[in-house]
Amino acid sequence: MGKFLVRLFVKDYKKTKDPVVRDRYGRLIAVVGILSNLLLSGAKIATGLLFGSIAIFADGMNNLADASSAIILLIGIRLAAKPADEGHPYGHARIEYITGLLISFFIVILGFQLLRASIDKIRFPEPIEFSWLLVAVLAVSILVKIWQALFYTKVSRVISSSTIKATAADSRNDVISTSAVLLSLFIGEFASLQLDGIMGALVAAFVIYSGVRLVLETSSPLLGNPPDPELVNAIRERILAYEGVLGIHDLIVHNYGPGRIFATVHVEVSAHGDLIASHDMVDDIEREISEELKIRLVAHMDPLDTEDPLTAELNTRINEIITALPGIIEIHDLRVVAGYSHHKIIFDVVVDPHCPYTDSELKKLLNQKIKELSSTYYSVITVDRNYVKGMSC
Repeated sequence: MGKFLVRLFVKDYKKTKDPVVRDRYGRLIAVVGILSNLLLSGAKIATGLLFGSIAIFADGMNNLADASSAIILLIGIRLAAKPADEGHPYGHARIEYITGLLISFFIVILGFQLLRASIDKIRFPEPIEFSWLLVAVLAVSILVKIWQALFYTKVSRVISSSTIKATAADSRNDVISTSAVLLSLFIGEFASLQLDGIMGALVAAFVIYSGVRLVLETSSPLLGNPPDPELVNAIRERILAYEGVLGIHDLIVHNYGPGRIFATVHVEVSAHGDLIASHDMVDDIEREISEELKIRLVAHMDPLDTEDPLTAELNTRINEIITALPGIIEIHDLRVVAGYSHHKIIFDVVVDPHCPYTDSELKKLLNQKIKELSSTYYSVITVDRNYVKGMSC
């Protein structure tokens, strides 16, 4: 069913990196969510009121919230697809993250409202009239929610959408909550236990928990997540595949929303080669990354003196020093400026987030250890942060 809908309503559905195609996927998910959740909420609210079940009514209100969330999702995806303008040169794709955050807050508020109603039902319980119509409504709802969860999850992976992923998680939660309501219905009928208010409270608590978790998940991209390690490796491998590239460092990836990724990197080349040819190579790297990975890359060329014996020796000795220190990943951009009375040793040191030293403490410590190699050495050190999770660049 999901594949049929995608092929029917998403033109060029295989071009998932295209913002226009992403917009079509998002609109499809939103429309499916609006229609299916409105039908489910209408059926549950009506039967809940008819048979006096707060748990079923709460479940129906939860579905109504899902329909409202789908409307917000549709609006958000449409706004996110707007092209860049003078006021927003990086585009509007982050609106999708804001939309997901609004959906999450909406779910939390709904959960507290349902919890209050359920507590009232626990304090003043009323018997529920059992009906196979209730069973049928809940059973159909569970099947629809299972299909939604599977469909949304697949689409979220295809287009890498955190908002649709959040919607899929909400559908999975609905499967659990509706199943619990159905179970309480049978227990109340055949075991004479009035669990409607208790089950309604559990459903409400589950909705609150899901909403809080989604708030944390959807706010994280707005604060700034580390880039996907697979994406980092793809960039790294493509650059290092060029003959003449000695290494890379200072790779930073900026994500301005789905399909809006910018990156900067320093590409190390030999200072003794043809610098014009090296510059052309760096231009080719930028072009390839843009065309193949859809990332706007700015590459800085760093010439390295690979033939100076003193530089090579110091590189080895300084790496031995940092290996013995916690929280230090690597050094790069090592240069030696020779003078009559002293040698200036210039380099950058990359630290991880758990480095126990402050910048000034680390500079002082490294300067002391380098002076132990020779009193004529004077260090000029820049401390860098590693912005790529799990690996050094």
